This record gives sequence, C-alpha cells and structure tokens, in this order.
Amino acid sequence: MSQLLDVTIAGISAVQIVVPSDLAKGVLGTVASILMTVQSVIKNKSDFQAIVKKCKTIGEILERATKDTTDDNLPGYLAHALSELNSLVNDINNKVISRKKQGWFKSILSVTIDRDQIASWEKDIDSALKLFDTETLVGIAMTVEEIPGIAMRVKELPGIAMRLDELALRIDGNSTSVNVLKDQPIEPPSRPSMFYGRDDLVAELTTLVVNSEHIALIGPGGMGKSSLAKAILHEPLIIEKFTDRRFFVAYDDLDPSTITFETFMTHFAGALGIEITGADPLRPISTFLHSASSLVVLDNAETFEEASALSALEKIPPAIAKIADIHGVILILTSRSRRNATDVLWRTRDIPPLDLSSAERVFFQTYPRARCSDAKEEIKDLLRELDFHPLSINLLAHTARQNDWSSAVLLKRWNNRHSALLNPGKGKLQSLSDTMQLSLDSPSIQALGKDGRRTLAIIAFLPQGLNDNLAGDLLPSLQDVDTICDVLRMQSLVYRQDNFIKVLAPIRHYVQDSLPLPDSTRLREIRTFYYRTVQQCSEEQDGHANIIISDHFNIERVVAFDLAHIPQETYHACSKFLLCLKWHLPRPTTLAPAIFNVVENSSTYELKAYCLWHLGCLYITLSQLTDAMKIFKAAEALYLTTGNHEIVAACVIKCADLCRCQGRFIQYQQLLDGFQRSESWEYLSEPMKDQVWYFLDDARMCTFTAPADELFVKSLDSDHLYGLRSKIQHWRAKLYHGGDIVQVHEHLENLLLQCTHTRVSLARRDALVGLAEVAFCKGKLSEAMDILQKIVEMFEGERSHDAVWYSVLKAVVAGKQGDHTLARELIYKAPESLQFFELRSAFAFLHRSYGMACIELTAGAYDRAESHFVATIEGCDIQGQLDYKAYSKRGLGEIAFVRGNFALAARYFAEISSVCAEMGVPERHLYSCDLFCVLPDRFSGWTLFLEGQSPFANIM
Repeated sequence: MSQLLDVTIAGISAVQIVVPSDLAKGVLGTVASILMTVQSVIKNKSDFQAIVKKCKTIGEILERATKDTTDDNLPGYLAHALSELNSLVNDINNKVISRKKQGWFKSILSVTIDRDQIASWEKDIDSALKLFDTETLVGIAMTVEEIPGIAMRVKELPGIAMRLDELALRIDGNSTSVNVLKDQPIEPPSRPSMFYGRDDLVAELTTLVVNSEHIALIGPGGMGKSSLAKAILHEPLIIEKFTDRRFFVAYDDLDPSTITFETFMTHFAGALGIEITGADPLRPISTFLHSASSLVVLDNAETFEEASALSALEKIPPAIAKIADIHGVILILTSRSRRNATDVLWRTRDIPPLDLSSAERVFFQTYPRARCSDAKEEIKDLLRELDFHPLSINLLAHTARQNDWSSAVLLKRWNNRHSALLNPGKGKLQSLSDTMQLSLDSPSIQALGKDGRRTLAIIAFLPQGLNDNLAGDLLPSLQDVDTICDVLRMQSLVYRQDNFIKVLAPIRHYVQDSLPLPDSTRLREIRTFYYRTVQQCSEEQDGHANIIISDHFNIERVVAFDLAHIPQETYHACSKFLLCLKWHLPRPTTLAPAIFNVVENSSTYELKAYCLWHLGCLYITLSQLTDAMKIFKAAEALYLTTGNHEIVAACVIKCADLCRCQGRFIQYQQLLDGFQRSESWEYLSEPMKDQVWYFLDDARMCTFTAPADELFVKSLDSDHLYGLRSKIQHWRAKLYHGGDIVQVHEHLENLLLQCTHTRVSLARRDALVGLAEVAFCKGKLSEAMDILQKIVEMFEGERSHDAVWYSVLKAVVAGKQGDHTLARELIYKAPESLQFFELRSAFAFLHRSYGMACIELTAGAYDRAESHFVATIEGCDIQGQLDYKAYSKRGLGEIAFVRGNFALAARYFAEISSVCAEMGVPERHLYSCDLFCVLPDRFSGWTLFLEGQSPFANIM
C-alpha cells in the first residue's frame, strides 16, 4: 500500500508540473496533499486503497482534459467543471486536515468508525468525479450543437453519443433547474426490525432488481408491501449497485381525493433530495435521475392510482413511464391497486401472507405473554383465521398486550365475534376489519362508550385528522375528547403528527366503510366552528387566518360534504372560504367539481354564481387563466338567468381582463364590443357602463385602433372611481401615442393631487406609474426609480403583489441606468413576499424572469440573458402569454444580432411579427403601452429589421 501511495503521489506531482492550467495545478496539488496526509499519518493505509485509486484517476483525467490548455484559452465549460472539482476536493482536504487537528488519527477508535469516515470521503471524491464528468459532457454537447458538421462525427464515437443523449434533457431545460439539497444525502428508511418469513421473496426480488427489472408489489393493505420494499433497499447487492442512490417515495400521507400531479411530483422530488423549480416538474427529476443509476420505491401507489382528479389520472402514469425509461433507473411500486402505469413493463408480484412460523414470531414478539400460555395451538388457529395477515397480526398482538388480556380472554373475544368463521369452508377473512373489530371491543375502548367510535369516525372523516390544539373548540360537547384521543392512540388506532390526531389509511378506509358517518351533533359543532372562523377571517394574518392555513383540507372536506347535502346553507361559507384561500393559501381546490356538481334551482342561482365568482378569483391568483375564464362564463350564465345584469357585466369584464393579462388584445376588445350589443347593456347603471367603456378604451389604446384624443372620454365625467382613472389613462394614452410629454406630465401631476382618499389607491398608482413612465422617457432614471419606490411603499403589507411587481420594474430601471450591481441585488435577492407569489403565480414568474433577462442583456451578460429569455418564452407557451413572449423573442433576436448571426436574428424578428398579429398590436408599437419593457437604443436589430435595412435587406 505504501508503494502504491508513493507511486500515485509521484505521478500526480509529475502531472502537476506539465499541465499548463493553474486551476488544474491547484486541483492536483490538493489531491496530492490528501494522499500525503494518508501516507504520513494513517496506520491502516489499506483501507484507503479505493481513495488512492480515485485520486490517481483524477490525475489521469486532468492530464487528458487540460493538455496544451492554459487558463487563458480554457473553454468555459471546462473552467466551470474544474472550479467545481477544485471546490469539492478542497472540501475533502479540509475535512482530512480538520480530523487530523482534532487528534482523530491519533486516537484509538474503532475500525468501524474509521472505515465509515473513509467510505464517506470515497463517496465525496466519487461525487466530484461524476460532477466533473457531467459538467464536461454538457460543455461538449453544447459545443457539438454549435459547430456545424461535428454532431454527426460525434455520433460515430462509441459511448460518447449515448452519454450525450442522456444529457440532452439536462441541456434543454432552461425553464426548469435542479436544486439539490446539499446538507445530507437522502437516506432510505431503515430495514424493518420485525421482518420474518420473507427471505426467499427478498432474494428473488433482489435478483430482478439487479437485472434491471421494474417491480410492482401488489396486495391488500397491511400485507407488508412497504416493509418488503424497505428490506430490498438494504440488501448488499442493492447497496453495491446503487450505493446512495436508493430512494423511498412515500405517498401514504396523501388523500386520493386531493392529490394532484403537482403534489405527486413534489413528493417524488423531495424524496430525491431536490427541489422543483420552473414550469415542468418532470424535467428536474429526469435530469437528476439521468446522472447515475438509481433505485426508486413508489410506496402506497394506490394513492395516486386511485386519484379523483382527472388531471392526476391523465398525467401521473405517463410521467412514471418516462421515468422508468431512463437508463439505469429501476422502479419498485407497492400498491393495493392493479391500476399500475400501463406503459411500464412491470414484473408483478402478488405478496403472499406469512407462513405459520413467521406469523407466530411476529405475534409473540409483540405479545410475549401468550408465549407462556397453554393455548399455543389455539393461538395458531387464531393466526390461521387471520390468514396470517401481517398488519392484522401486529394490531391484534398490540391490542392484547395493551389491554393485558390473557390468551383465554383474547380467544374468547375472538370466538364471540367470529364464531361463524370458525366453520370450515366459509372463505377468507377480511383480516383488517376483524382486527379492527377486536381493537374496538377492547375494554379501554368499550369504556369510552359511543363517544369512542364517534370520535374515531370524526378523525377518519377529516382528511387531516383532528387538530389537537382545537379539539375542544371543534367538539365542545365531547368534554373528554383529549382523554378519548389518548385512549385511541394507546390502542394504535390513531397517531399524532404535526399537532393533528390521525388514523392510518387502512383504518380510515375501514372506519369509513364500516362505521356510520359522524353524528349530526358532532358535524354541526365542527361546521359551526370552522364556518365561524371562515366568516371572521380577513386579509390580515391573524388567529383566524392561522386556522384556515392549518386546517384548510379539513374545512374543504366539510364544505364539500355540505355542498352535496345542504348546498343552500353552504354557499356563503363556501364563497368566503375560497376568498380565504386566495388571501392566505392559494392552491387548487376540490371544491371546483363540488360546486359545479350542485344541481341548482331558481332560488340558488345567484348563490352558486357567487361561489363561482370567488372560485374564478382564486384561479386568477394561481394564474390558471383558462380555467378562470370558464368559471366566470359559468357564473355569467347564472347571473344572466336571474337578471342581475350588473354582475353579468362584471363577469364579462373579468374575462376580458384575463385576455388583457395574456396580451390577447383582439379578444380583449371583441368581448367588450360584443357586450355593448348584448341584451344586458340597456339594463346597466351608468357607473357600470363607464367601467365597461374604461376597459374597452384600454383595449383600443393597446391595439392603436383609435386616436388618443378619443380614448377614455366617454367615462371622463363619471363620479365613480373610473371617472378619475379615465382621466389619468387619457393622458397616459397620449404619452403612448406620441403626445406632448410636457403636457402629459403637467396633467398627471395635477391628477395625482386628486388621489388622496384611500378608496382611490388604484388611481393614485396609475398616476404614479404614468409619471414614472414620463421620467423614464425623459431619461430621468433616478426620478423614475424614486416614483416606483413610492408605489412599492404604498402597497407594502396590503397589496404585496403590487409592491413586488413594481420592485421588479425598479430593478429594470436601475439596470438601464448602468447600476447592474443594484439591479441584480433588487431582482435576485427577492423578498419572501415575491417568492410567495412566484410559487403560486406564473404571471409573477414571467414578469420577474423577463426583468432578469433585461438586466443581464443591458449588462452585456448575453449568455445569462439568453437563458432568462428562453425560460420566459417557455413559461409563456405554457400560460398562453403573448406579450412577454414577443418581448423575449426580441431579446433573443438582439443577442443573435450582436453575435453576428443575422439569419437567426431575422428568424426571431419574423416570429415577433406573427405574435404581434395574434396580439393585435402593430409591430412598431410593440412596447408603446409597456414602456419599461423596452430595450436600450443600442440594440437596434429589431428597428433595422422593420425598416428592411442592412443586414436584413437581403435576408428578407
């Protein structure tokens, strides 16, 4: 071993001398330092043999990769890969030195500890090599794409083409990235401590996995599918093949009625130790799994296989199939259902019950008192009656032990409950229900009386379980609710998690199938507390809001149940709850189908329409604009039936405004034009007509289908809020249409003085934005930033989405002012409020993504700008957004123009023309109504393209 160390150190030192790159020299010097520490201090050098070999590999790789390459001409991808490798190797070296200073090498420690630490360093070095390899291949792949003709030649090289194909997904994903949680690798759950009678099955399944077979473990609840999967994860052959790439994705904490494709993917990513960023949740998971062979267990798959949401049923199976197709990835699926992803070649195994010997070991391990009884044969018969069902045996043993039953009492309970089943030929038991019944018949449960079962029924009814902190408020008539829950927990019928008292999924199914629904008194109490909380909840983050946030799935369950049974009494609570979700926890909701499924009558049309209105507002917050438009159209139809034309107009305006948000100005104008010819128009009040005119003129302003002098004049004299806003927008329209900027500034200053009341905060915002635009057009960028800051301060705390929106514009202006450091600080170090809205609002993401692209473009960081523009375009395609798509295409065209690729620039600019036609915006007025989005004058490719000047004259 000493000789191997000497040779390796000498070889690395020789390479260090000859490689021209200082960065590579630094990496090699650090590697040599690690080996010299091992050589001089370690006694058990043989344990370091694998590390020494990997260090030798680093030397060989760097010698080949950096031959004849100095730091000055080092390719960017290679420089980045070397930097990452240098950082990781330095980290390992620091750990070695730190251990040495602490006296670790001098202490008499167990061999196991030494080897564990050595194995950890070996994994770190292996990770460094994998990362270097990945970075280098990505760089090669990008270079291949850029050099004409070289791609075909690369395909002819053995091995390289395949590895590049594996990386293609990683290279192509500008809108989605992989954020690895770096603190600790994700450890699979431990091997079950009580695991008997499965050795042969484990060996068979392990062989299938090693031979790259996907496995589906099928069986009823409690058969031990999860335990079997956990045991496989810890088999030596599995550890050898997959090392630390063994993952266990648990779905047992989700409810099939609420699971969505997004929650499925989020759980998957969390188990891998990564975060999902971007619009496509599958891409970062695929990218991560492409990097090395992995074994992934999808546990309790019936949760998503039996999902209620149609989108989950449509999207999850194809996603599983795509993951299964990744080279080196093996899936193990555990499920009660056979509705497994059809496009995966599963090796299906039905999990058998335990054999008698194993069943006895499980039972007596949990309930040792029975081992000393004279009723061993009777116990064997009891286990047979349970069909040797693992969970049932375990629950039964726990029940007997906790109640301190003798074997005779246990057998008597069994015989009294199941005497008919003792007759031969009666068939297989429903083991879980039998075991549940025994638990319910235990003395401690019986002592609770009816309240015990009622409480269990309530806990099973609520998807989150019973909030332990609110139990007394939710069930005031159950004065001993805490004691009851303690007894249920002792009997293993419930468990506590995150301040909630929950039941396991098999028990929940049993309770819901076998016990009556919660009685009317308890349901009324729960409804009263939750609905009172909903009604008292406001936009402020107070105690009521906290309950909405903590118990939102439970409240949703109660509302959905009541909509199906007492809809007329539930509509108001439903509407307010949707508003509370919008304020405090924007998320998709299962109430959408519940509302639509209610069969309305003439007395409930408006109540249902009101629910739909708030549902639509929630979906707008979530940027699910297509769904929101369908919801508002449904509400509009109901309001029209009742003759409530004012709210019909409000629904039309909502739909039109959704078109505006997507940059679809033709549809925006058409909806409002058409509404003026509808039967509702003549019934509208003058303020509502003014509002419709306001939005219609806004559409005409954006499409330049009317001169500025004619815009917003019909609603100028209105006493309503829209009268003041119309005056402001009239002068902003003049600015957009090329009017006298001095005159515009003067009128906006005067109008701002009228915006003093809190009720006209939106008018004040409009005036300030107009003044900021005037300052921007005059080149007074500091003044523009100051005005934007006033808007930010005006909305902080109350309308946080407005505050963060204008913070992004402030950063863009800072970039155009030349202060790129400040611009990046403002936009990259986003406050928590922006992160909150970005997670839920694709519109906020697109706004910020485009802002970052503009900042990087202005700073001359074209690669970064290009990445952000591409990400924005991909997000726009998903959301159907046209304006930011056109702006980002312009950005890409200007980057191509700067790089001298005029053909590519022309292609981008031609695509902009197509998007402008779809938007209904003249090409020359692309930015006229969105002045902060305009690019600096030095980026002139678009202008030259429109004018047909060189270099586009010949290309066009």
